[in-house]
Amino acid sequence: MAEWRAERDRWHRAFDGGYSGFPLKSCRSAHAPKSAVSIPTQKRHKRPLRDQLGKICMYRSKRRVLVVLLIFVAGTLALALNGIRNATAEPIERDASFRIRGLASDSEPISIALLSDIHVGNIGMPRNRLADIVLQVNAANPDIILLAGDFVIGEDAAGAVERAKDLAPLSKLRANWGVFAVFGNHDYWTAPEAIRENLAEAGVELLENNAIRRGPLAIVGIGDRFSGHDDIAVSLARAKAIGGLPVIFTHSPDIAPDIPKNFPLLLAGHTHCGQMVLPWIGPIVRYSHWRLLYDAKYQCGRIEDSHLTTFVTAGVGSGAVPIRINTMPDWWLIKITS
Repeated sequence: MAEWRAERDRWHRAFDGGYSGFPLKSCRSAHAPKSAVSIPTQKRHKRPLRDQLGKICMYRSKRRVLVVLLIFVAGTLALALNGIRNATAEPIERDASFRIRGLASDSEPISIALLSDIHVGNIGMPRNRLADIVLQVNAANPDIILLAGDFVIGEDAAGAVERAKDLAPLSKLRANWGVFAVFGNHDYWTAPEAIRENLAEAGVELLENNAIRRGPLAIVGIGDRFSGHDDIAVSLARAKAIGGLPVIFTHSPDIAPDIPKNFPLLLAGHTHCGQMVLPWIGPIVRYSHWRLLYDAKYQCGRIEDSHLTTFVTAGVGSGAVPIRINTMPDWWLIKITS
């Protein structure tokens, strides 16, 4: 019996990799054909040692799979919780300046606050968070505030009328020359009339393929390209009719290649800067309604073309899934100078 136990211990040490002199190095050997491995047995020991080692291997394999699954679940949960924290964080104020030809050399800089993708309707944008964002923007004392669409979550009318009421904190926005808005794709898909009414009650003027003069600037609001509501020709014709230095804003930045050369500035949102961006992979969500969400060139930040500068904000909200990975909410304060 002592000899058999010694032999058994040698097998166990070999299984654990602790004895290099023994021929068994892995679970494969434990499941090898009988002719492949010679295992000493005792007459009193009815079950072959190979079967015992096979069960040990199976148990350890299942345990390793379970450990991997637990690590994966824990990692996913931690990533989601961090993503929710990011999505509900105070938006970053990003400052920039833009020189525009035609502005009098002795003019004071004109500051424009660009916000987009508010997306009321879930834990990512409760009323109190929107109210805090309004205070943050007001503290910058902008001359003009531009809201570049997607005021609610959702893709149909269900519940959108009630969600639109949560836009009430926008009534506290203050800008020297006014607060203006365009619709985004989610606004057109859900309850445009209700959103329009709530914006009007908040003192926000909606520009749908239209332009308005403020000081030396012509503020041009172009409809959303992704949902098919843009009319560049009509919008720019109205801008030319009122005169002034044009500043275009819209929801989707994909209209950028179609902007004529004498219109140097475009402000947009829509992309969320990718919202959930993984290393080496990039944005997780690239398509919606079987279409590419946006041109990757205009995913985020300041983009310089030969004749056009485009600013794309990450937005202050986060859409239907209030999770942000490697993309923080933000808004831009852009100073127009001569």
